[in-house]
Amino acid sequence: MEVRIGIKHSPRELSFETDSTADELRALIQEAAAKDGGLVALSDSKGKQYLVDAGSITYVEFGGDAGRKVGFIS
Repeated sequence: MEVRIGIKHSPRELSFETDSTADELRALIQEAAAKDGGLVALSDSKGKQYLVDAGSITYVEFGGDAGRKVGFIS
């Protein structure tokens, strides 16, 4: 699933593919946001890990499980 996270005061967003479900990610983010100054620990499907300050998250977008397209589109 594709995940895009908007960060305060940053013109770019964090975007990655993960094997986690939307419900798992939502629970992680909500738990970290409930703690004052909590960090969200996320990992992508390639094994990279990301630590994001929960207070700096402006939005989270969960994408579908669309596979990569192969070939030419006319």
